[in-house]
Amino acid sequence: MHVLAPAKINVFLRITGRRPDGYHLLDSLMVPINLCDEINLEAWNVERGTWNDQETITVTCDDPTMPTDETNLAYKAARLLCKEAEVKAHISIDLRKRIPAGAGLGGGSSDAAAVLKGLNVLLSLGFDEQRLCSLATRLGADVPFFIPCRPARVQGIGETLTLLPALPPKWFVVVVPSFGISTLWAFRRFDELSSQEDMVGAIELSDRQWPEGKLLVNDLERAVIPVYPLIRELKEKLLQLGAESTLMSGSGSAVFGMFAGRLAAERAAKPLEKLGKTFIVEHLNK
Repeated sequence: MHVLAPAKINVFLRITGRRPDGYHLLDSLMVPINLCDEINLEAWNVERGTWNDQETITVTCDDPTMPTDETNLAYKAARLLCKEAEVKAHISIDLRKRIPAGAGLGGGSSDAAAVLKGLNVLLSLGFDEQRLCSLATRLGADVPFFIPCRPARVQGIGETLTLLPALPPKWFVVVVPSFGISTLWAFRRFDELSSQEDMVGAIELSDRQWPEGKLLVNDLERAVIPVYPLIRELKEKLLQLGAESTLMSGSGSAVFGMFAGRLAAERAAKPLEKLGKTFIVEHLNK
């Protein structure tokens, strides 16, 4: 089975609190974009019955920097699904990476969700979307979003999704610098710089339009930009080149600018190519 795993951008990302166990509570508008990893899945010799450790899961990848052992999130997704279904299977996952790692674009999370959905079909498990989302929550905060994989308000620690109607067409220029940023580091630095008073409350949002410019805020920028000033430079350049708005996605390092049309996005992208990998993309409504 050949499946696509789209990247995402955070149109806004607010940190609304922190649980006693240290997990941050978020409020974000996330949209998938047509920058995709490609995954080839195979599964065979399926046996239902008592779970045991005799299954085989292999992961291969065209990016030599990506782990292909049990630390890979796609591997974890396959193993979790088989354990939940009490199925023994031989599974092959071949990843073709197009989404840069450490960029805040959700590539690993999207791969994991695509594996959950693909194996659900290949192994004829019959899990519904709600059950897949429940499994996805156990893999990571961004993974549940990629199960329905459409524009959504994402809250809590990523487990609370409010799916949105189709958003009007927009084009994006996404620039990924040569460095990646650790999500764990970004949140820890945010905690060092912030107090409880800095946390925001609920945001009013129309479910049929892109948010107003004043709402396009990523709270993690205050932690990341002082250490990585190129992100501020990219935001400024995108605005100079005609972007309606611009923001760092997730914990970075990717920065995106929003444009009304493809031609404007193409004109803006060219001067930015020397500053990082540059992609011209559309958002996906489904």
